[in-house]
Amino acid sequence: MSTIVHAIDRRGALSLLAGGAALGVGRPSLGQGAAGRVIVVGGGFGGATAARYIRRLDPAVEVTLIEPAERFYTCPFSNLYLGGLRDFESLGHGFDALRRAGVSVVHATAEDVDTAGRTVRLSTGDTLPYDRLVLSPGIDIRWGALEGYDEAAAEKAPHAWKAGSQTKLLRAQLEAMEDGGLFVLVAPANPFRCPPGPYERISMVAHYLKTNKPHSKILVLDAKDQFSKQGLFTDAWAALYGDMIEWVGLSQDGKVVRVDADAREVETEFGNKHKAAVLNVVPPQQAGLIAERAGVTDDSGWVPVVPATFASAKVEHVYVVGDATIAAPMPKSGFCANTQAKVVAAAVVADLAGRAPPAPVWVNTCYSLIAPDYGISVAGVYRVMDGKIAEVEGSGGVSPREADAAFRKREADYGAGWYAAISADTWGA
Repeated sequence: MSTIVHAIDRRGALSLLAGGAALGVGRPSLGQGAAGRVIVVGGGFGGATAARYIRRLDPAVEVTLIEPAERFYTCPFSNLYLGGLRDFESLGHGFDALRRAGVSVVHATAEDVDTAGRTVRLSTGDTLPYDRLVLSPGIDIRWGALEGYDEAAAEKAPHAWKAGSQTKLLRAQLEAMEDGGLFVLVAPANPFRCPPGPYERISMVAHYLKTNKPHSKILVLDAKDQFSKQGLFTDAWAALYGDMIEWVGLSQDGKVVRVDADAREVETEFGNKHKAAVLNVVPPQQAGLIAERAGVTDDSGWVPVVPATFASAKVEHVYVVGDATIAAPMPKSGFCANTQAKVVAAAVVADLAGRAPPAPVWVNTCYSLIAPDYGISVAGVYRVMDGKIAEVEGSGGVSPREADAAFRKREADYGAGWYAAISADTWGA
């Protein structure tokens, strides 16, 4: 991928978070008949943004957000917590600002959907009716897809791919690890949530170990031969962490086929075994369970959508955003969920009003931190072309490999600014 064309520069990308029109969310001219009832399931970057922007585009629409957690903790920036650069509470966001914006927030689990009757059944026993349903279910782990890795195993070899108790467990294991121990990360095949995430995690773990346990080593066992921002990561690892990190790709026997969580040991495709002091398994994934219950997933476990609106390709009156969707070449990222949600908000409001939706444009920027003052990024702009989602030629790319220390420092600062901006845009101040 070429270096970034600064038609959308770093600060400009941040400003797009608040500018709905720049992301294809034009404010339609709505009639009095546009009001309706919309239920949004999932309070993360996709769901909370969709709820906020539906209300913003048409305050007459009744919007109910269903989210079990009273405080939502983000996977983005959770690696910085593992690296010792943030405290856990800095990842948490509440819902009071959404309530002030007129969104009804219900802290419960959406357990089932009757798409014929247009109702959602909650863990409280309540059943809520809807005119349109927006699902932002995130990911679930495909338990058993990797031999030996189930929910019990995750309590010994955490995945930490949903921010919360798993993240805290992995941090505690790092803190307890003796200097000179081996940290093993198992990376999955595509697709999965946050393609650069495992490699930022390795970077932050390396920073923590270099600072606190410098004789330790890191082994990455990967089920693929290429990963996002690969050259930038490997250059930085060599420069900052020397021989601390070893990455083994698919063709070099990096694919793990069996996990023994009790022994903290993994076995690769060709029978090699690796024993860890701390074992972090990022397993195969699929769309969150409520997507399956709603009947919007296909045989892949992910959700096919209509490209122009992110309406379900299988079920009427249902829209889906975020990591659960099949939206390549857009990655499964927090920024994509946020921009998809704005397109969905415009599409839902137009749908309720009986109007055609505006033409969508999506933007993604993903920052990864390799050290406190060393950031890298990837960016892209996407449109519908020939009926499919496609990246606009020349719109994005990755940070230049030859950049100097000042550039890397700015990228790290932009990353922090990005997180603050998207958090405010999603959950409010």
